[in-house]
Amino acid sequence: MSADIRAAVEAVLRQYTDPHLDQDPLSAGCVRAIDVQDGQVGVQLELGYAAGQFKQGWAQMLQLAIENLEGVRSATVEVSCVIAAHKAQAQVPALANVKNVIAVASGKGGVGKSTTAANLALALAREGARVGILDADIYGPSQGIMFGIAEGTRPQVREQKWFVPLEAHGVQVMSMAFLTDDNTPVVWRGPMVSGALIQLVTQTAWNDLDYLIIDMPPGTGDIHLTLAQKVPVAGAVIVTTPQDLALLDARKGVEMFRKVNIPVLGVVENMAVHICSSCGHAEHLFGEGGGEKLAAQFGVDLLASMPLSMAIRLQADGGKPTAIADPESQIAMLYQQIARLVGARIATSAGSAQGMPNIVIADD
Repeated sequence: MSADIRAAVEAVLRQYTDPHLDQDPLSAGCVRAIDVQDGQVGVQLELGYAAGQFKQGWAQMLQLAIENLEGVRSATVEVSCVIAAHKAQAQVPALANVKNVIAVASGKGGVGKSTTAANLALALAREGARVGILDADIYGPSQGIMFGIAEGTRPQVREQKWFVPLEAHGVQVMSMAFLTDDNTPVVWRGPMVSGALIQLVTQTAWNDLDYLIIDMPPGTGDIHLTLAQKVPVAGAVIVTTPQDLALLDARKGVEMFRKVNIPVLGVVENMAVHICSSCGHAEHLFGEGGGEKLAAQFGVDLLASMPLSMAIRLQADGGKPTAIADPESQIAMLYQQIARLVGARIATSAGSAQGMPNIVIADD
């Protein structure tokens, strides 16, 4: 009887697709245990990505389906999230206290890359991950402003070697802006900029991070190649707008990461549509469907199409980005979806714990 119930439970689990993994829990290797005793069923699932805003509803949905099976008196489904460190480029050493590095990049400036990076970091933290963000845009750092860190704030130095990252909204933050005068431009040649990036990455005392987001400068220059050669990047997120010029540069960004063997986790399309606050009219000011075409061309996911919204800009400029300023809004929900998809893509593309054999237990 227990074997029949277990088979029925497995059949039910195969009918439900995790929207972030695009697989059912069994095929994705998320099932850690199925325990059947006298008609009482206990299922344990383990997700390899941060999903704190998702796992309870996912567990309830599966539990209800199992409870409706013949012979089942009661059921419990427990879902946990265990984020592992994943392999990056060959021969690039891991970072101390950092499991996974995510580069957020764009070929062109002015497409909302830094805003996306800030909201991605905050959304991952809301999902329960330990997150840091590094502002690698040496010439125009902006993460300090977006995280509400007062001008002139400096990181502590530990043992005359390590920068202690600042913390804001539950995220560890490091930026060249914390080490320079905001009113003085950084006038450095490429090798100096690349050296500064490596120092910021390797000499920051990150505290047990699941994800480190690196907000890259625009373009595909020296600093990007340095990143690929020296920093273990688990994957990259490409940010663009639907505009043809932005898409042209975004394609170069995708190709660059592919040439240096860094997986592209997906595309975020910003400013996809503007909705008039007075009349509700929707207008595609910068073109339509560009992000979707780019994603299809390179066989990657379109993670989200974000609206052209004044709220996104105002909240970021005010030091409290949308993901935490208005966490129940539709825009914030899109950022949460991006965060879960990015985590899931890293878990599946890098050979995560979800590729381990299933552990199935049934006690008669």
